[in-house]
Amino acid sequence: MPVLTRLIPSPVVVDIRTGALDDLVGLLADQRISASGRLAFAISNGSGQALREKLAPLLPDADWYAVADGTIDSAVKLADDIKGKRYDAVVGLGGGKIIDVAKYAAARVGLPMVAVATNLAHDGLCSPVATLDNDNGRGSYGVPTPIAVVIDLDVVRDAPVRYVRSGIGDAISNISCVADWELSHRLTGESIDGLAAAMARQAGEAVLRHPGGIGDDAFLTVLAEGLVLTGISMSVAGDSRPASGACHEINHAFDLLYPKRAALHGEQVGLGAAFAMHLRGAHDDAGLFAEVLRRHGLPVLPEEIGFSTDEFVKAVEYAPQTRPGRFTILEHLDLTTDQIRDAYADYAKTISS
Repeated sequence: MPVLTRLIPSPVVVDIRTGALDDLVGLLADQRISASGRLAFAISNGSGQALREKLAPLLPDADWYAVADGTIDSAVKLADDIKGKRYDAVVGLGGGKIIDVAKYAAARVGLPMVAVATNLAHDGLCSPVATLDNDNGRGSYGVPTPIAVVIDLDVVRDAPVRYVRSGIGDAISNISCVADWELSHRLTGESIDGLAAAMARQAGEAVLRHPGGIGDDAFLTVLAEGLVLTGISMSVAGDSRPASGACHEINHAFDLLYPKRAALHGEQVGLGAAFAMHLRGAHDDAGLFAEVLRRHGLPVLPEEIGFSTDEFVKAVEYAPQTRPGRFTILEHLDLTTDQIRDAYADYAKTISS
């Protein structure tokens, strides 16, 4: 008999609402993740420390580990610190770097991981990938999907607004990423997972088309749901393909070429996605991307994040080298430096008209 369904790695529970953090202890007990409260919390020295004061009295048997940064060394240190102490789970309480460190450490010691996000900067909060800095720059490490995701909108609203804007750019970029995947499927025969593509694209479309703004609970909920769905789409696909295309290659190029000046991930991929849509000849879509990005306060031109036209052209030219073997509109067009410069001038003119 053929297999009629498939199992999808996904969190046992996703709790996105105002006041979600207040019910964290009960949620973990009710979902049988931790009835004992024996938890290892990974926190930052910023928002994590403040939230520790709120949660620690409710979790007397939990231990708290301050994470210095988002490096592989910090992740290995956390794993070594919690190894052998009989915790029920590892809880990453903070932004993307803390959650990625916690994901890696939990995987290394064989414990489930709970993601409690304090901002919505990118889709890594529920992805099967931990992005960590290493001696060669930055690496992506495969990890299990978090067993639970908790996003308190009150906490998110207290974070710098720039982080929410970054998440918007990352979510919208899914549409460009899926277009690249479909292009590769047509031209190179690369296999495409229709379910993963549908999840990622619809997550992006929901954010792109939503009329609300970053101060609205309804919009923040859609954004958070979109980032969670994007993470699950990567689990379905088995890699980052549904959410990583030309826009992410451009982002990686910025990070590698200008490491001291790089902007937030979502700021760079949002700009990269609008430009990639223009390269495909989808000028109306590129214009819509630029319109929505502007409405939410995101950059649509490189100078808006401190880069010159020449630096942007250099990043686009270098971008394919960041993901060898990945086929996107950049690899397909294989533009020369002068052609990139001309394409950018046309893009800038198009979105300004």
